Order: sequence, then structure tokens, then C-alpha cells
Amino acid sequence: MNMDSRKMKSELEQRLANKDRVISYDREKDQLRFESKLTGKGITVALPGIIAKWHVEKEKAIDEVVYYIEEGLRAMEDDVQLTNHEKKIFPVIRSSSFPKEAEEGVPFLIDDHTAETKIYYAYDQGNTYRLIDSRIMAKEGWEAKRIKEIALFNVRSLSTTLKEDKVAGNSFYFLNTNDGYDASRILNKGFLHEVEKKITGTMVLAVPHQDVLIIADIRNDRGYDVLAQMAMSFFANGHVPITALSFLYEKGELEPIFILGKNK
Repeated sequence: MNMDSRKMKSELEQRLANKDRVISYDREKDQLRFESKLTGKGITVALPGIIAKWHVEKEKAIDEVVYYIEEGLRAMEDDVQLTNHEKKIFPVIRSSSFPKEAEEGVPFLIDDHTAETKIYYAYDQGNTYRLIDSRIMAKEGWEAKRIKEIALFNVRSLSTTLKEDKVAGNSFYFLNTNDGYDASRILNKGFLHEVEKKITGTMVLAVPHQDVLIIADIRNDRGYDVLAQMAMSFFANGHVPITALSFLYEKGELEPIFILGKNK
């Protein structure tokens, strides 16, 4: 079967039809928008990107986008209450190109991290989370500093169990609990410091998407190649991709490195 915009549009319209929603299509941009009648807020998706993913993953690509839209619209309809729900606030890592605003004129709370990544802050809602923006902060009367401190405290309470894999004399450690905050563990300085103690080569990290953190103990050139390929593969298949680049970890600092693949 061949997939084009018309088919993808009707597939998504069918699966996301709901009396409380308005669905509109922008032919020029080839984008489909799903808006909640309750909040007037919505989510816009670009069809070409979904079609490209469909060619690789077939149904899974559609399932993912349907899940993302359903959860996103539900999150917009749910009220966020920070006060007395401090344990639900976490930091999340996003790529530098990720949108800076929830919608026109409503900026997300964002912090610098590396040249490739930024830190956003999320309010956990169980199956999904909502990124904290200026409107939520104003409504709750919370300062940015307070949110950041609580989020960084909470990320330290998350489990840090690593799975190890050895390839060509290098060790690779994976953190992959699928709780939505795997990449966020890169902000747990105490944890990274503990891992550093057992590294014998060069410590390199990767956060290709939000549900994985890779820590590599690189002992030879082949290790860099293996890590680059792993990061690229995870990045291409991630639900929320972040970056395919890796980061050198030295003295508590992260430095993005671009690995040119030598061995194919």
C-alpha cells in the first residue's frame, strides 16, 4: 500500500474524531490541526513527517501520533496544580530546536543545558506530562527558581539502575526505565559522579531520545563508532527525539562531540 497525505489525513481524522473536537486541514502547509472545543487549544501535526515515519514503522507510526494527540489534548483540558503536588515536577531534556512557546506568546520555562539541548520543566500527569509555561506559573503564583529547585531535587529521587553491554572492548551502560524521564537523569550530578568513578577510559554520554540515557566507557576508537551508531539508531526511533550527538563528560561538564564514523 502506498501512503500519501490524503490517506494519512483520513486515517487520523477517523481515529481522532470526537464531538468535543474541531479538526482542520491546512493544504498549503500539509498540516492537520486538532482543537479542543473546551479549551480552544490544539495540536498541529505535519503530515509529511508522519508519512516518512510510516514508511519505516507502518502502523506503529500512526499509533504513536494518535497517542501523542490524545494525551496532549487531555493534558490541555486537565488543570495543572503545582501547589501540594511538588512531587510531580520534573526536568525534561529537549533538543535546542524544540518549540520555545506553548502557543503564541506563552513561553515555556526553559534553561540552558548544552549547545544541543535545553532543559524544560514538566508536571507529571500519570500517562503523560505537561510542560510548564508562563501561564501555569502565573496562575499558581510560582517563581521559576522554586520550580527548578524542586525539579532537580525530584530527578535525584528516580532510580538509576544501569544495564551493561560490552562491545569491542568498550562498556556501554543504558538507563531505560520508560518513565518519561530517562534522559533527565543526565541532570543528576551525584549519579554521574558515581558512574565516573568506575570508568577506566573516556566517559561519553548520549541522550538520543527522552526514554534512554547511554553512558559509554570508551577505551578505543572503535568505541566512538559504536556509540555514534547506537545514538543515531535510538534517535531515529525515539518517541521524543533529542540529539544524535554524544557528549564528553569531564569535571562535571558536558561537551557535545561530533563523531565521524570511520568503520562502517
